[in-house]
Amino acid sequence: MDATPRPTRRPLIDRTLAATATGYTWLPRRLRAGPDRVARTRLLGRPALAVRGPDAVRFFYDEHNVRRHGALPEPVRGTLFGQDAVHTLDGAAHRQRKRFFLPLLQADRIAGAVEQVTRAWDEAVPDWARRSRVVLFDEAAVVLTRGVHRWAGIPLADAEAAQVAADLVAMVDGFATLGPRHWRARRARGRQEERLARLVRDVRSGRTTAEAGSLLERAAGHRDTKGEPLPGEPLTARTAAVELLNVVRPTAAVAWFVVFAAHALHHRPEVARRLREGDPVFATAFAHEVRRFYPFAPFVGGRAARDLSWHGRSVPAGGVVLLDVYGQLHDEDLWGDPYVFRPERFQQHPAAGDELIAQGGGDPRTGHRCPGEGVVLGLLQALAVRLAHLEYEVPAQDLRISLRRVPTRPRSGFVIDAVRPPGRPAAAAATAGTA
Repeated sequence: MDATPRPTRRPLIDRTLAATATGYTWLPRRLRAGPDRVARTRLLGRPALAVRGPDAVRFFYDEHNVRRHGALPEPVRGTLFGQDAVHTLDGAAHRQRKRFFLPLLQADRIAGAVEQVTRAWDEAVPDWARRSRVVLFDEAAVVLTRGVHRWAGIPLADAEAAQVAADLVAMVDGFATLGPRHWRARRARGRQEERLARLVRDVRSGRTTAEAGSLLERAAGHRDTKGEPLPGEPLTARTAAVELLNVVRPTAAVAWFVVFAAHALHHRPEVARRLREGDPVFATAFAHEVRRFYPFAPFVGGRAARDLSWHGRSVPAGGVVLLDVYGQLHDEDLWGDPYVFRPERFQQHPAAGDELIAQGGGDPRTGHRCPGEGVVLGLLQALAVRLAHLEYEVPAQDLRISLRRVPTRPRSGFVIDAVRPPGRPAAAAATAGTA
């Protein structure tokens, strides 16, 4: 008889509160212990497997391994994505719903979004020049909200733009907390879902005409087909509103990247000079580096579709699988000097889809990678160039970026003053500001 005691596996302690309190560094710290970038933990009362790396990205986004249905906690559905959103679907249902978003991948649609948002930016700058103080985060959100509504064919009165922008920002700002930000996000989502559901009903009844080919028209007419030749049922007005918000909300969230770009330009003035030179390759590299360097999503999660094992660590079917986004974007093995802001890295080594996962991984046409990534990249590139050409002062303020707050941003929102439109003399701007 073997008297050697068998090793016992200690029960996993639930780390949900630790993850919420620690923020972006929670998962990277857990994965630091071993070279395989994998760890077992417990989250939301379930066993969890945390993974990182390009191979892990392919593992995570394989629907035979990880599924989204039932994976998103209700607080995230109730604030960020919405109920019955494309993010909650898998398999054929996900691919059918994804058809609504496929135009976002087309070059002409991306160019149209950039055109509308940059036009809204150019319209806003003269007003900024008349003010003594501008909070760039707030103003960028309004600009992006105006531009994306025009692009999507969604009516938006000028007087409503600031409130709608504030609601869109609140949805993003409150998804990772159960405090006051969370409840503001829920109220904001309720207002905006009702606004857009009412608009969809008006389009379907003929009380409002949607622009031909617009995203509004597509949302009002989209059907989740059940297999040929069955046409399927139209989305409910509320679900159509949810999916419209899943275009409009992420576009408004580019405000986070705009202030991160301003933060980078403030600390790296030589980068601003390079952007002003007009090299589109460097502008794209800059946009990639902003998305890599600055924190936005800490991780993404799903449910194990079956009993899974990764590098010797396992999780049962129904357990949680976490992909460490922040940790991967700051992994020394991938980036060499991950905590140095260096756009040139993307000129030397083009962005690879399984390495740069700021908007998820996998195939954007059929998988869960964000189909609007091209829009985000195009907007950030265009607005970064405009920022580099804009003349302004940066007064003393708190520009620290907390890694405990999710999503984070400069604490001040990045305040600027003495704004001068490109090419406008300082004296003229000062005169306009006192008129």
